[in-house]
Amino acid sequence: MKKDQLLTRRRALLAGAAVLGAAGAAGTARLLTADEPAGSPVRNTAPVAGPPVRRALKPSAYRLRPLTGYGPPRSAPARTVVRHEPFLRISGRGRSMVLTFDDGPDPRYTPDILRTLREYDVRAMFFVCGEMAVDNKDLLSEMADDGHVVGNHTWTHPRLTELSRSGIRSEMERTSEVIEQAYGEPPQWFRAPYGVWNRAAFQLGADLGMEPLAWTVDSLDWTTPGTRTIVNRVEDGAAPGVVVLSHDAGGDRSQSVRALRDYLPALLDSGYHLTVPRRQFA
Repeated sequence: MKKDQLLTRRRALLAGAAVLGAAGAAGTARLLTADEPAGSPVRNTAPVAGPPVRRALKPSAYRLRPLTGYGPPRSAPARTVVRHEPFLRISGRGRSMVLTFDDGPDPRYTPDILRTLREYDVRAMFFVCGEMAVDNKDLLSEMADDGHVVGNHTWTHPRLTELSRSGIRSEMERTSEVIEQAYGEPPQWFRAPYGVWNRAAFQLGADLGMEPLAWTVDSLDWTTPGTRTIVNRVEDGAAPGVVVLSHDAGGDRSQSVRALRDYLPALLDSGYHLTVPRRQFA
């Protein structure tokens, strides 16, 4: 009789262990399931072994919004074609233009330019130099939050025709790395300093997934000709598809800052849509 009682108790203990094991397995599956139905009555909040899971950052609303409709979404497989000349204009409907700023970011002038663009809800392109960007990553992050496009303008702003192929690659790669760290993604556009291009620049830019973009209208603001002269050059050159070149670093850019405050609202009042281009993937 005692032997039968012992067997019965043993069976009960084994059955209880099986139930607990099944419950533990169910709890583990619950933790690993990302698409748990809404309104589930029980949520397992037990800590999980290992490092804490980093919460995904919410992308900027501007980064998610298609701005121009050029080409397919950014998630399309990217195979960049090797160009033989840079793009000078953008294609699209209506009176669209692109404002670009080179050589920065510079904490003396770039923040003012960003504030003006934000005031008028306008996106622009910033072709940054790595040696400037590495010490001003917060400004690149601000550009990302506001929906601006950041392009590669080399590390030290050299004439590419005077560098070896390995030298050009180094200038591009180092800058792309800094941009990706601060902006959140690698650059999709490249601009050669001084507008001096060569075959190696096109090939290496394509290897890094970048399209070459030059400009249509040069404000020549780097010569500091006076605020009114810069304004007149931009307004006189305004036309559908135009890409405007200005600078936010590389010298005294206070005239460029003041000129933007004048010509930006004037362009908007004239019916121009200031935007940024979308990549055309091959």
